[in-house]
Amino acid sequence: MTIGNQAIYREASEILSQTYGADASFRDGQYEAIEAAMTRRRTLIVQRTGWGKSLVYFISTRMNRNHGRGMTMVISPLLVLMDNQMDFARKMGICCTALNSRVKRNSEERAEIIRDLRNDRVDMLFITPETLMSDEIQAILPEIRIGLFVVDEAHCISDWGHDFRLEYGRLGRIISGIFSNVSVLATTATANDRVVNDLKAQLGGDIHVSRGPLTRPSLHIQTLRLEGRADRYAWLLENVPKLPGTGIIYCITKLDCDVLSDFLNRRGISARSYNAGAADEENDEAIRAFYENRIRVIVATTKLGMGYDKGDISFVIHYQSPANIVAWYQQIGRAGRNLKDAYIFLMNGKEDDEINHYFIETAFPSRKESTEVMTAIDQGSGLTRPELEKSINARKKRIENTLNFLENEGFIRKEYDGHRYRYYATPARFTYNEEHYQAIMSIRRHELEQMHQLIHTRECLSRFAVNALDDHTAGDCGKCFNCTGRDIYPDLRVSDASRKTAAAYLASQKMSIEPRKRWPDGKTIRPLLMTGICLSRYGDPGYGEMVRKGKYPPPGVPRRFDDQLVTKSALVLEKLIWENGITHITFVPSLRSDLVRDFAQRLAEKTHLQFADLLEKSDAPQQKEMENSSFQCENARSSFRVRNTQMPQKTILVDDVVDSRWTLTVCGFKMMECGVQEVYPFALADSSHEEN
Repeated sequence: MTIGNQAIYREASEILSQTYGADASFRDGQYEAIEAAMTRRRTLIVQRTGWGKSLVYFISTRMNRNHGRGMTMVISPLLVLMDNQMDFARKMGICCTALNSRVKRNSEERAEIIRDLRNDRVDMLFITPETLMSDEIQAILPEIRIGLFVVDEAHCISDWGHDFRLEYGRLGRIISGIFSNVSVLATTATANDRVVNDLKAQLGGDIHVSRGPLTRPSLHIQTLRLEGRADRYAWLLENVPKLPGTGIIYCITKLDCDVLSDFLNRRGISARSYNAGAADEENDEAIRAFYENRIRVIVATTKLGMGYDKGDISFVIHYQSPANIVAWYQQIGRAGRNLKDAYIFLMNGKEDDEINHYFIETAFPSRKESTEVMTAIDQGSGLTRPELEKSINARKKRIENTLNFLENEGFIRKEYDGHRYRYYATPARFTYNEEHYQAIMSIRRHELEQMHQLIHTRECLSRFAVNALDDHTAGDCGKCFNCTGRDIYPDLRVSDASRKTAAAYLASQKMSIEPRKRWPDGKTIRPLLMTGICLSRYGDPGYGEMVRKGKYPPPGVPRRFDDQLVTKSALVLEKLIWENGITHITFVPSLRSDLVRDFAQRLAEKTHLQFADLLEKSDAPQQKEMENSSFQCENARSSFRVRNTQMPQKTILVDDVVDSRWTLTVCGFKMMECGVQEVYPFALADSSHEEN
């Protein structure tokens, strides 16, 4: 330990003793980081999970407040991480609060917090980057006394984290701007040399770097080559009950979290889903249940990838392979914090590469997307996102990403008008720095290749991982599959019975088709379609794969849906037909194929319903070329009309694949305008895009 200032050391040691007892001592590098935070302008801590990074800024906060200095502001990405940190901070006698999505705009609670900040009655504020960047908080920042600015999970400032939270990318400007004369402390548990150098450049000034070894000696690591969902479900069904304690299963998408947690619960393994698509209340309850050991498993996206402190997590399983070792090592760091042994399993297969390549290639908006959005904003006067969707044929998510990207780059700004955000051009001249964006994507492709190398290496998995993070101090762990030559936990096998159970569950999956309730302009749709049924996810094992093969058969094989799809659809629809007195089946026509007509005719025969040819299709662009609701709805409106024929009272409307639901909505609406009382959508597969 190097002590440069005895007074700081004595005060920091006293606070440490008050917290942990008289025998407590600083870990290697902790005191130096505290002294740097108290005497230097910029400090970067890169230390493994459990090292005690938060203790550095908790003690620094106590010292600042003891001497009448300003409060500490902590940028924290996750609400659950804030909860953990606030509990610990309060135990140290720190008066702290939080501003995030839970504290609603215009609420009395929010107003009271802001009054306390202005009156210097708060020692520490935890705030999400989105909240910090809001007009409301930016306006009051000059009125708040800040002694220390902390960026937790600081690797997100780097371009590495650009597609995780764009607001993190703007923190560098905040640090060099309004916080240029404030002490800054940045912390992360995982960063390679590239990220460290990027962080040093963004922090600026005289940087004190505290960087220690990253090896986690409690972790036993094994990779598992499992190509299909059924194989992975079967492995989890068979082996999760054998593993000790509680654990996390990481999935890339929200839908995978929901379906997998449902499967586990149905097979007697208590699980909850945790993801960005769920309500805060649902996620809070899932976390509480996990923390209190009322469930065995929490199935989570990367929303739970950082900072969550539960010391007895004994296993982490990745249902899909992450895109890089930085993210993977960050996530497995949740395990084994207070345990001698914890078990890490990394599932991988071809599907993972396809997903990860998609996210890499779409992380930045294209030049075309950026130019179209900028042109529309330049020509408009404070456009909203829905207004942009009417003029730009791009997916809603892509437009949102492009707006965030352009705001992050300083080319546009947004203002809240009391109802929604409006976007305006800034004086900055728009340029698309394609060379820079391509360089970042090239780095990410390289890091994905590192992930492939980890999966296939015969070296020690722990040493390979920390070497990839530019920590070359590690030796072989002696615990991973490659070191021992055997499974890291006894009897990790999968029975034929588990495979059959998993395959049957996935084959039985059906989803509801919720009718669109509003037109793109916000007006209510009246009359409204009934809730329908979708048989499968497109391309999934079982029926989803049958749909794909029926639509796109091998050369020389005619396009026709398998009879098994007819039989299964009839069984799925049987109860709906009987309970609602449905008498007819009709279909969404196509000018290019009779595939859906043929299927609907066979389904009508199987269900003993009358087949009705109610709709006509005009020559128009294919619906799959339309990217957002405005274009999809308008294209469907112009593509279909109702035949001049007698209308049934209740009918099933059949299509092969559903994505946006606009084709089914418009066709059903037009039929109801012509006299049909109830329309029930039915589709063989759902191909809608879903992201974490």
